[in-house]
Amino acid sequence: MPSYILAVDQGTTSSRAMLFDRGGQVAGSAQQEFTQHYPSDGWVEHDPEELWQSVLATCREVLAGMPEGATALGLGITNQRETTLLWDRATGEPLYNAIVWQDRRTAEHCQRLRDAGHADMVQERTGLLIDPYFSATKLAWLLDNVDGARARAERGELAFGTVDTFLIWRLSGGQRHLTDATNASRTALFNIHTQQWDDDLLALFEIPASLLPEVKDSSADFGRVEAQWLGEALPIAGVAGDQQAALVGQACFTPGMAKSTYGTGCFMVVNTGEEPACSHNRLLTTVAYRLNGRTTYAMEGSIFVAGATMQWLRDGLQLFENAAESEALARKTRSGHSVYLVPAFTGLGAPYWDPKARGAILGLTRDTGIAEIVAAGLQAVCYQTRDLQRCMHADMQAPPGKLRVDGGMVKNSWVMQFLADMLGVQVDRPEVLETTALGAAFLAGLQLGWYTSLDELAALWRCEKSFTPSMPDAQRETLYQGWLDAVGRVRSH
Repeated sequence: MPSYILAVDQGTTSSRAMLFDRGGQVAGSAQQEFTQHYPSDGWVEHDPEELWQSVLATCREVLAGMPEGATALGLGITNQRETTLLWDRATGEPLYNAIVWQDRRTAEHCQRLRDAGHADMVQERTGLLIDPYFSATKLAWLLDNVDGARARAERGELAFGTVDTFLIWRLSGGQRHLTDATNASRTALFNIHTQQWDDDLLALFEIPASLLPEVKDSSADFGRVEAQWLGEALPIAGVAGDQQAALVGQACFTPGMAKSTYGTGCFMVVNTGEEPACSHNRLLTTVAYRLNGRTTYAMEGSIFVAGATMQWLRDGLQLFENAAESEALARKTRSGHSVYLVPAFTGLGAPYWDPKARGAILGLTRDTGIAEIVAAGLQAVCYQTRDLQRCMHADMQAPPGKLRVDGGMVKNSWVMQFLADMLGVQVDRPEVLETTALGAAFLAGLQLGWYTSLDELAALWRCEKSFTPSMPDAQRETLYQGWLDAVGRVRSH
């Protein structure tokens, strides 16, 4: 009878559960959106219980749909990164909502730390910048703003985790307080060179060490799911943050190989091998994956808003009813239209790192209509990817290579062609677009003995369509300069 690996992809706007067969093909899928909470300007939160229930519901749905006699061998988890939770060790009850990676409430705290001269030390040890994006200042905010939290943390009564850790804790019935090296590397508390929580960073951010989970390889024994949740005690065998999981799912195992994921945000990641490469262009150095105790590093550019732009155009402005309509609208526009949409709803990420920037639509003329605004929203993703590409290859001192793409937005062929045109490189779209979930399944499969090597995983990758540049160089540069001008107009400094 067939056997599968169950992958949980706990994302920013929805939770998804997927079944994969040994060939890396999707055998079942279920998805559930959940509520986004915006308590104040630049604040973004999730209800941890709604998050948890959405994971349970999608897992149960997809397992119930398996053929009779089929089995699930184990579970892999991939998750929105940096999102920060704090809960009671005795009861498992969260003390506050999850503070989402997009949240900017700690911008002033980060500025104070930068002004005090701590940026170089943080970047040297973590590969990260001091920014509200990362978990450390979010956790400090929770300790200082939830009644009694800091005192309880000092007494060892509380546990901190990113979403993977919270799910492992809940699934294991509170038996396991664990994370993997990729998620740990996004907290700004983890030394990516020693692969340990860093005492100096804990002191800087005023975080008690007792809060922290144990850090394991990305393929490892993360405990077992209690049978009450999914009907059987499945082993949890693979864990990685969503962008690192996508790198694995895209089989980018050779230094220089790059992928870009277009979900709520956009994240371009290039494998840099066994030595961390430091960016001089405000990109991030991060852990790509850690297998058998050996760490592979990556360089990453993070864009906070990609697919979320289309959500806003759909739900906020109500310019169309579903994302599929956006492609048809974009095709109605002329290629040289003057409209730029800068989606700085929660500030700008790499390479600007400007938490106070706010979004704008520029270049409006009398003949601007819905189609032009929608096209500008789609094109913004491509312009932002060009920002990242330019910085990444300056840091690596190498010419741009092919780019593998994934995530919901890449179904839009108009966007993918514009992306190839704007980057000036071939863009490859794989057969399996949900590569974050696939990567989690691959990591679990390695631990469970389903796969024996990364070469075996690389052989499973299949290209569905390639997009090659066709735009004249002069037009590409004119359009991109217009984008840079638009960004300059929304910057806070």
